[in-house]
Amino acid sequence: MRIGDALKLSTRMFKTNPARTWLTILGMGVGTAAVVMLVGLGFGLQNILLEKIVFGDTLLSLTVTPPTTSAVTLDDKAVAAFKKLPNVLDVSPLADFQSLITYNGLSANTDLQGIQASYFKYAGIQMAAGSAFTDAPADSSDIILSSAALQLFGVSNPKDIIGKPVSFRVVAPSTGAQGGADQVPLNGNFTVTGVTNDTASIYAMIPLSTLSSQVGVTEYEKAQVRVDASQNLNAVQKALVEAGYVVSALSKTVDQANQIFTGVQWVLAGFGGIALVVSAIGMFNTMTVTLLERTGEIGVMRTIGASPRDIQFLFLAEAVVVGFLGGMTGMGMGIIGGLAINYILNLVATHFGGAAVALFAFPATFLGFITFFSAIVGFVTGIFPARRASSISPLEAIRYK
Repeated sequence: MRIGDALKLSTRMFKTNPARTWLTILGMGVGTAAVVMLVGLGFGLQNILLEKIVFGDTLLSLTVTPPTTSAVTLDDKAVAAFKKLPNVLDVSPLADFQSLITYNGLSANTDLQGIQASYFKYAGIQMAAGSAFTDAPADSSDIILSSAALQLFGVSNPKDIIGKPVSFRVVAPSTGAQGGADQVPLNGNFTVTGVTNDTASIYAMIPLSTLSSQVGVTEYEKAQVRVDASQNLNAVQKALVEAGYVVSALSKTVDQANQIFTGVQWVLAGFGGIALVVSAIGMFNTMTVTLLERTGEIGVMRTIGASPRDIQFLFLAEAVVVGFLGGMTGMGMGIIGGLAINYILNLVATHFGGAAVALFAFPATFLGFITFFSAIVGFVTGIFPARRASSISPLEAIRYK
């Protein structure tokens, strides 16, 4: 039997039994759509967690903090020692002081952090509005606020505060004999040039040189150590730990998160697979009914020269076509359903002041796998009816009614 004739015969069910054929495809589509939506939800949740991470410098940086239970400190001497370590390209420290920020006549407590411009890319800080400052002289008046800090003043749109002045009083250790702490006003007003997208922590950032020129900075809260290559992260981390510091690597956190979400995606795929198995059982039932209806036709084909292999090919081809079309239909249903749910949830979230997120994600590789997998499901479903059809005796098939 020629391949062209075999393909025509294997797709003839669209003319002879279109309603049953399309219902079977729709059933496969529902099962496939369940898998697509659930796994797409897993990918979407993974992207939401990792979307704020700036790959590159961030993943090649180590966060170093001094321990709380020892005499090890993080100061200029320690920063200089870090820079001399093998495979270390740069070190960007952060100084932190408690302060009182004043904006538009309102005052509130916040952390005032002094950083270098490189700290933004090493720590993966992203801006919600405005721009981060570059390395500036000691008299710079640029300042960056977190999105959480804006809530102290009832500012909902970060763009509304760009270019506005703010002032500070820093809580610094007292220089008097009795110790304690003093509130030191910083000279002049600062101009807000940017707002980070951090909605969890309340802080303000100014150039480290500006903070150091007005407040004595003797120790740092933490530092970002930039390593030259990913394969050297463990060696540099080991050296820093041996020196007594607490070290964390964002790259390891990302790897752990990816492993967790891989497990989540498999679990979600398992739930969707239940619906797919039910759909496959319905398709198996349809193929079995088709076998019974075509028993006489099989006898005629065998009598005029069709081999058992040809008969088997016809049934397998029909099953693969139905499975493939069911997969394509399910992909469309899953993507449209996921986007519709995401759209509705984003409408609700933005209405109540939340942020819109992409709750579903459908990578091209995943969709390609679903297309291939649906055809495989159709093939597996059609194996038993195909073998049974090819083993029927031509004489018995002709006599069957």
